[in-house]
Amino acid sequence: MLLNSKSPSFEAQSKDVREGARASGIGILILNAATPGEIDQAFATLSERRPGALLVGSDPFLVSARKQLVELAERLEIPAMFIDRETTAIGGLMSYSISLPDAYRQAASYVSRILKGEKPSDLPVIRPTKFELVINLQTAKQLGLNLSSGLLSIADEVIE
Repeated sequence: MLLNSKSPSFEAQSKDVREGARASGIGILILNAATPGEIDQAFATLSERRPGALLVGSDPFLVSARKQLVELAERLEIPAMFIDRETTAIGGLMSYSISLPDAYRQAASYVSRILKGEKPSDLPVIRPTKFELVINLQTAKQLGLNLSSGLLSIADEVIE
């Protein structure tokens, strides 16, 4: 997993992925990158260690480096999963994240309620309820991956 160690969510993401890996019996290597140079260093380590896949953490810096991440993952032929559809659209293998259109609709509903006079402090906290799995089939083919029809059937979007 690639994480930004300077991110406020670093500790939580690191803890969660370690617990999930332990519970699943999967080995995990966490690499840190907070600059473009550190991304290059992390991928040098990936080149040496040759993991089966890469999970890129949720962080604005890592999202802003999406092009570099996709190019490096492609060069090393490492299947990589991201947090946003846009990265999958430019060549990442897959992404799983909240539905941004659904989140925007929820935000618009809140704005409407506030403009009609409701106090923001009286509004309930809404958690995302809609998540999207996006798969780039062209990237899967380039990596030599044969994705099951079951996986493809549950994807919200398959980019060909």
